[in-house]
Amino acid sequence: MKIIIKISAILFIGLGASCSMIKPTGMNKTVIDYQAHRGGRGLMPENTIAAMLSVMDNKKVATLEMDLAITKDKQVVVSHDPILNPLITTQPDGTYIKADEINKNIIYQMNYADLEKYDVGLKPHPGFKGQKKLAASIPTLASLIDSVELKGASIGRKMNYNIEIKSVDGKDGIEHPNPNEFVEWVVATLKKKNMLKRTSIQSFDLRPLRVLHEKYPTIKTSYLVFGSECADAEKEIALLGFTPTIYSPEYKYVNKAMIDYCHQKNIQVIPWTVNTKEEMNALIALKVDGIITDYPNLY
Repeated sequence: MKIIIKISAILFIGLGASCSMIKPTGMNKTVIDYQAHRGGRGLMPENTIAAMLSVMDNKKVATLEMDLAITKDKQVVVSHDPILNPLITTQPDGTYIKADEINKNIIYQMNYADLEKYDVGLKPHPGFKGQKKLAASIPTLASLIDSVELKGASIGRKMNYNIEIKSVDGKDGIEHPNPNEFVEWVVATLKKKNMLKRTSIQSFDLRPLRVLHEKYPTIKTSYLVFGSECADAEKEIALLGFTPTIYSPEYKYVNKAMIDYCHQKNIQVIPWTVNTKEEMNALIALKVDGIITDYPNLY
């Protein structure tokens, strides 16, 4: 009998320990969705395949955050800006883009074969002096996913993707296609790569989010907001016109009332861009559902 009791106790303790490792996935969860902003641009060149692969070695990072643009020949590419950003871009001849030449380098007016000749990993970034420098081109979304999934298979990890449709009302046909077309190209890529279930699509622009909600209601949407208006989540979500999967505010405007309201509506709160450990801890104490940072090494 004593032996049986001891064995039962061991099984109970083991089972209890196992259960304690299983975290709830609903609102007020203890599992935090740690995201690497632009692949962790504080450490590596932003929105590059090298950055995404590097941050995968950090087991706390669950989601790769990135931005999208469209080329003239309808390639979905990973770039924060609709233009070749002079802060990070080296031209094919090794020179830098001048400030007055910005509007001459609009991605939507370039074919990908020309775009990929530019480098976005070698030029020192004044805002991220600890960033590792290496040769890197602007990747297509498809090639980035292929690279991430290949590494993921080799190390036993499946990453999530949080991708931003970069569009602005008034720039349709100049810096990007109209929201309907933009959404269709992005969704087509994700479908082809079988990544819809592991992807959320975010935007500051209400229009692509509304297109997604109408045409693809099962795709997770993240509503990006900035400025003091962030604090009033109820008003902002009413403006959007539907309930998104995620409310993603500028981190300094996050408050308990915002989080309580969103959680009541089954909306996750994932603020951006949180770059100190102290700010991360304060937000986690408020029960945010995720953190987006340039410095995933702080996780």
